[in-house]
Amino acid sequence: MGFKKKQMLGFGLILLFLAILLSFMMFTLNNLKSSMTEIVENRYDKVQASMEIRQLFSRSDREILFAANDANKEERAESLEIINENHSLIESKIAGLSGSLNKAKAKQLLKEFETQYASYSITEAEIIQKIKSGNSSDNLSSLMDDQREKRTKVISTMDEFKDYQEGVMKDTLSNSKQTYEDMIGFVIFAVILSILVISVTVVWMIRSTSKDLQSITKVIKNIDFKNLSVIPRIPVRTTDEIGDIAKSFNDMAESLETYNQKEKDFTEKISEQNWIQTRVADIATMYQRIVDVEVLADRFITRLAPMMGASIGAFYVKRGEGVDMRFVKLASFAGDGEDSGRREFRLGEGLIGQCALEKKSKVIEDIPEDFQLVTTGLGEVNPKSIVIAPVVFEDEVVAMVELASLEAFTKLQKTFLNQVLDTLGITINNVEGRMEIERLLKESQAQTEELQAQSEELQSQSEEMQAQSEELQTQAEELRMINEQLEERNRETEEKSKELQVAKLNLEKQAEELKLSSKYKSEFMANMSHELRTPLNSILILSEMLSDPNDSKLNEEQQEFARVINSSGQDLLTLINDILDLSKVEVGKLEVVFDEMNLSELPELLHRNFDHVAKKKNIDFIIEKSKNVPDIFFTDEQRFQQILKNLLSNAFKFTEKGSVSVQIKKADEENVAQWIQTKGATNWVEIKVTDTGIGISKEKQKLIFEAFQQGDGATMRKYGGTGLGLSICREFAKLLGGWVIVDSEEGQGSTFTFFIPSMPEGFKNVDEAIAASPEVAAANHDDSAAPFEPDVVIMDEEDRDKAKPFCNKTVLVVDDDHRNIFALKNALKHEGMEILTAENGFECLELLEKGNDIDVILMDIMMPGMDGYETMTRIREQSKFEDLPIIALTAKAMKGDREKCLKAGASDYVSKPLKLDQLLSVLRVWLTN
Repeated sequence: MGFKKKQMLGFGLILLFLAILLSFMMFTLNNLKSSMTEIVENRYDKVQASMEIRQLFSRSDREILFAANDANKEERAESLEIINENHSLIESKIAGLSGSLNKAKAKQLLKEFETQYASYSITEAEIIQKIKSGNSSDNLSSLMDDQREKRTKVISTMDEFKDYQEGVMKDTLSNSKQTYEDMIGFVIFAVILSILVISVTVVWMIRSTSKDLQSITKVIKNIDFKNLSVIPRIPVRTTDEIGDIAKSFNDMAESLETYNQKEKDFTEKISEQNWIQTRVADIATMYQRIVDVEVLADRFITRLAPMMGASIGAFYVKRGEGVDMRFVKLASFAGDGEDSGRREFRLGEGLIGQCALEKKSKVIEDIPEDFQLVTTGLGEVNPKSIVIAPVVFEDEVVAMVELASLEAFTKLQKTFLNQVLDTLGITINNVEGRMEIERLLKESQAQTEELQAQSEELQSQSEEMQAQSEELQTQAEELRMINEQLEERNRETEEKSKELQVAKLNLEKQAEELKLSSKYKSEFMANMSHELRTPLNSILILSEMLSDPNDSKLNEEQQEFARVINSSGQDLLTLINDILDLSKVEVGKLEVVFDEMNLSELPELLHRNFDHVAKKKNIDFIIEKSKNVPDIFFTDEQRFQQILKNLLSNAFKFTEKGSVSVQIKKADEENVAQWIQTKGATNWVEIKVTDTGIGISKEKQKLIFEAFQQGDGATMRKYGGTGLGLSICREFAKLLGGWVIVDSEEGQGSTFTFFIPSMPEGFKNVDEAIAASPEVAAANHDDSAAPFEPDVVIMDEEDRDKAKPFCNKTVLVVDDDHRNIFALKNALKHEGMEILTAENGFECLELLEKGNDIDVILMDIMMPGMDGYETMTRIREQSKFEDLPIIALTAKAMKGDREKCLKAGASDYVSKPLKLDQLLSVLRVWLTN
């Protein structure tokens, strides 16, 4: 289930339970209201009406008695008028009650009352008629008795009706009380059940998300960056954003494995080529100052056999021409007492003669059992492989080489032999030419001496001397011709040198290809940074919003879960940044900017950053700075501070009690020279970070400076961390021209010493940087441009309430990633802003053309169709949008991206994953301006 679906399901369940609870409460309240309405407006009215009827009836009865006994004529007329009025009122109220009754018994009692009252009314009318006729009370006695009897029945029936209505009213009131108690009980039960279900739902959502993130982090920490041939994969269990991260990581792992294999293959080829060229150059150097073919043959076979891994060998040189041509053995390697191999052979004799005839090499793997043995001090063994190769010069075989080995000759050795023999023919020809010249020179010297002797003896024989002079001139001409031949051979040698130069250029081309491959690797790492940072952006923003105690509606435990998610995302982001830093150092893409910094402010900076850590762990934090340390220092302040923060973070992490101290002093250049070259650098500073922590054993002190390494597995489990901090410290120190060393004993604490020079002019060139730190590639530019930190407008609470820069402001979010849109939409809406969204540049331009009143635009850079650069350019082409603030957002922080964004029309630049406070600060600056 997706991360978004989990949230919607969880909040949906919460709303469902709340709706059910509210519906039941409304239903119960309506019933209670109906009961109270019946009591107050119905039953009470009926009781009241019955009591009023009785009062009217009683008054009429009194008036009749008064009129019949005591009243005078005027009073009697008044009483009769009152009786008539009461009779009318009683009939109207009876009619009202008759229309409102809904109970059968009530209707029956009212019917009896009406019947009895009608009978009473007849008697009453007779009494009134007789009173009007002037009859005395004695004459009315019988009627009055009948009237009293009927009056008693009427009153009795009316009381019974009233009592019945009061009983019904009491029953209704009792039912209302029971309904109210039932409602209270259900509400309590429903609230407890809702809290339980909501808590279980939220815990399920947070635990499932945290578990997936922890599995991703665990796999990334288990990567062996020394061996990228096999990279662990993240199991894809979901299809949500976390599943997308796992898929992206797995694709990256597969690409890295492919690239690593290609890099190994290319490195192996380069190594083989270097192995061949080194040995070819070694043998070519050996050729110098050799003027005898036998010496050449002996040195050549003695040098070649070990390089080829041969156990025995022989070297043959051609002698004679035509039918007298034969190949004579001049040298051998590791022969027995009678020497190894044949002394001589002709073309076509045996395998070696056939190879000479065909001018082809031959390798023999299947050696017969009775073949000549390789002799050692302990006995004799049969060779496993034999190679026979001709030495050709100008399409003519001038020598033969035969080698035998106890192991099969490799393809690399065969290639090496062919290249060596290509130049050996020229060398043999040159040596033979020099030997011929030497022979002729000796003959010339002998002849000159003979002529001198003859000149002394035969001075008188001038004609003979003239003939001898002509003969000498002829010899001189021959010498001239020989010299021309030597010059021709020298030209051939120069051509071979040119061929070697071409080979060198090929090697340089391959080196350029390797450099280009490194560039592709850097670009790949930057793209993967974008793919990993994009989903992290929404995770960090949403978890930060959920963990805010002032804005979140979650309880403390749920806020803690959100903080765990945010912390895990931050750890993953830190790990990605550290890996990218190491990668940039490897390929020489991390730029260092040497500028002036004030060392006198360093102690205060360190106290400000680490005093709270020391106070929390209850350990001492001491900083000492020598007076001879210069206040003004030239280095890259950002990398310098990062090195010290890493060293101090490690010191505090591994120290449980005691102290952590920092000593800043001027370094002795002779002491620094023990660790690094000091040429070209002056004014060295030595910074020691000493702790009383767990210490490091001697055998682990080199290991800790390697990437992803700590002292041992137990240290990593107890103290955590990725093992990148010290590796980054040493690499950054190299780039600054310095070095980091460690002196520690296990259980006694550690001292890390950071040597750094002041470099007012920086490294003048790449060679100087390499000379200072030979293990670090030259850094020419930086691909990881730091995200722009705007000046934050600081306001007190009263000013902030007055300003409210976000209220009623409209922001247009342009991004193709729905997760980022969702996160930004919720975060900015919480600040009171109106949100418009567009998924690409075309939709953004359409919204602007519709005339929407937009105050600011948040523009993603990498989008399909029309990217952020082109979109910003088109917006700025319209004069009405020249002053509209546009803030560029991107997760690919390459060198020059910020300048490129500003050039395209952006007002500001923020890199992903976004920090909500940073984004709000940037928005506040542009909205208030």
